[in-house]
Amino acid sequence: MNTTIAAISTAVSASGIGIIRISGPEAMDVISRIYRSKGGKKKIKEVPTHTIHYGYIYDGEEAVDEVLVMVMRAPKTFTGEDTVEIDCHGGVYAMNRVLETVLKNGAKIAGPGEFTKRAFLNGRLDLSQAEAVMDVIQAKNEYALRSSMSQLKGSVQKTIKEIRNDLIYEIAFIESALDDPEHISLDGYPQKLLGIVEKEQRSIDGLLKTSSDGKIIREGIETVIVGKPNAGKSSLLNLLVGENKAIVTDIEGTTRDILEEYITLHGITLKIVDTAGIRETQDVVEKIGVSRAREAAKDADLILYVVDSSTLLDENDEEIIEMLKGRKAIVLYNKTDLASAVSMEALEERTSHPVIPISAKEETGITQLAETIKSMFFSGKISFNDEVYITNARHKEALEEAAQSLSMVRRSIEDGMPEDFFSIDLMAAYASLGKITGEEVGEDLVNEIFSKFCMGK
Repeated sequence: MNTTIAAISTAVSASGIGIIRISGPEAMDVISRIYRSKGGKKKIKEVPTHTIHYGYIYDGEEAVDEVLVMVMRAPKTFTGEDTVEIDCHGGVYAMNRVLETVLKNGAKIAGPGEFTKRAFLNGRLDLSQAEAVMDVIQAKNEYALRSSMSQLKGSVQKTIKEIRNDLIYEIAFIESALDDPEHISLDGYPQKLLGIVEKEQRSIDGLLKTSSDGKIIREGIETVIVGKPNAGKSSLLNLLVGENKAIVTDIEGTTRDILEEYITLHGITLKIVDTAGIRETQDVVEKIGVSRAREAAKDADLILYVVDSSTLLDENDEEIIEMLKGRKAIVLYNKTDLASAVSMEALEERTSHPVIPISAKEETGITQLAETIKSMFFSGKISFNDEVYITNARHKEALEEAAQSLSMVRRSIEDGMPEDFFSIDLMAAYASLGKITGEEVGEDLVNEIFSKFCMGK
């Protein structure tokens, strides 16, 4: 980390402001070569830390842009290094010209996530917080943002650190007792340790139970809309998306391919898929669409079965009802603005799934749909005051490894094994949890994690 890096930290598109970030031991030297204050008297290297200054960026004797420059000296910066941020005009060419000038004067272009990687390596963030930075950027809904912000503030780090501290204390005690049995007795210790291990297992199990909620918070619910032709599937999709994404006509079989959209419904993200109407058909193209609809339904987290309440159920509905068995599904009783040919009670009896009256035409029933999805997928009320949600698959895997190691400790205690067996598996659990915070990860994994970050972050 002896190099000084720079990158554009805002979207490279026409906008009001663009930010170029510089970080490293020569950040102040770089900015001093290219910045001139308006009066030409203020030396940027001499200004106090955490101050903002108005002036110009010069490439030689050519004025490149009018800017504000923020100076932040180590160690109280995001990366822990001297950092400069240049606020320039947000034109694509203007930003690139300022960055080009910075690079010509001693900085090197930053790799993806390199600023956050330096924050991690300099101890400003642990690995769970660093990963939360990208989750904040990629958050698709309010819940995802609040969960990521909670992790960024250290909610996962704090919980994992508490468990690891308890484990390392017991490891140290066992090692000390084995080294000095004359002064430290292990009489009755296995039963005491069993209680501690059970306590830590409960903590880890509690975290793992949040992982299903966490996955949904972060990635959204894979949702497939099914129904027979002209039931109103595409109209529902257009209503949920808020624009006419799908073609809607009175002609059966209009939708022939899969349409995918991410939507946020009352704070919940749905990766929603509209499919071809399920029916027997001789049309080759439509037949492929129907086959894809069946496959999409097999992989879905949630199936929304749209029923045209103004027509009687037929063999196509019977096939769909069969598909819903053992699945999370909601029956949408559509076209309630028309005279009904099938009752809600009959549908509830036939499907054993919640039935919600909606009218895609009159835009009714969506609030009830959102509340039903919430109660169906989230184990309890979603709260970020005290609850820690595990949203990262890597964290979940590490917790599962730690839980397995603690189970081995319990088995050793119950089988009356020597105390050094306890220490081996306790250390394995301790190491597994360290993968979450970054204390037990190799350079290759660190590089892989940060390679997925965007440039300039």
